Amino acid sequence: MHSHNTDTGNPGPARRVVTVPASIPMVTLVGPNDEFLKHLEDALGADILVRGNEIHLAGHPADLADANDILTEMTTIIRTGQGLSADDVDRIVAMTRNGEGPAEIMTADILSSRGKTVRPKTLNQKRYVDAIDAHTVTFGIGPAGTGKTYLAMAKAVQALQTKQVSRIILTRPAVEAGEKIGFLPGTLSEKIDPYLRPLYDALRDMVDPDSIPRLIGAGTVEVAPLAYMRGRTLNDAFVILDEAQNTSPQQMKMFLTRLGFGSKIVVTGDITQVDLPGGVKSGLRVVQGILDGIDDIAFCNLTSRDVVRHRLVGKIVAAYDRYDTVAESYGPRNPRKNRKTR
Repeated sequence: MHSHNTDTGNPGPARRVVTVPASIPMVTLVGPNDEFLKHLEDALGADILVRGNEIHLAGHPADLADANDILTEMTTIIRTGQGLSADDVDRIVAMTRNGEGPAEIMTADILSSRGKTVRPKTLNQKRYVDAIDAHTVTFGIGPAGTGKTYLAMAKAVQALQTKQVSRIILTRPAVEAGEKIGFLPGTLSEKIDPYLRPLYDALRDMVDPDSIPRLIGAGTVEVAPLAYMRGRTLNDAFVILDEAQNTSPQQMKMFLTRLGFGSKIVVTGDITQVDLPGGVKSGLRVVQGILDGIDDIAFCNLTSRDVVRHRLVGKIVAAYDRYDTVAESYGPRNPRKNRKTR
């Protein structure tokens, strides 16, 4: 793809023409009904017009330079056979303007299964995936929707498929019942399943759902509450602890010391969503201060910018972040400003 300026010295906005290679179907670049170009126009404040395989740009020179870089990144991604969505385009715009190289990030395939490919979609997600590759123990900390658990699950399935490990162990604290589930009605499986359902859901996205009972029956995949890890040594396994903000420091220590030979551990959680009873510290909140600086342990932080669910989820997370910041500045005695009265 190449571009050239078409300015003739006339006053008014700068102009540039980008020629798209014939090998790139225009609809994959501009989107259905030019949807992707509309996103670019909104983000850049430039006027964009398509004529044949040419994209005509008009606007501020800096915006046109950004548009050219963004279209180049989009073209590079499309060449790999990957389709784009409007959300992808928004992320490409943001990453390009931050100098982050979206094509390199968004084409780093982790796992292809059931007709879909799992890959990072943001720079922090790529750093997180790379950290999992490079370290025995990795912590992924961030809000809901940032891909912490999903990407860890993809790496676990990849490790199993490539025979780096012989089993996957998925665990989370059943904190809503205080891990004391005897008082709940039903069989043990019925009591445990609701707390572990999100892990099953992620697994079903990456493994044939019909094969999951067989894998669990053979011990190749184990899904269990954190309390069931006590007293064990987990060898030759990819182990994921999800919702780790709801562990106590003692539980976190217990879990991390289960690490056995040939194993890898990923711990995920959101320290803003602690559901522990009053007075109990979060093991996830204190663990970085304890383990920071130890070789072969990585801490990766994801933010609302890394949310890859529905675009509205990212806005909701960011809004709550702003609210929490304001609430902290007022202190506990001065709640929401401008509270509406009923």
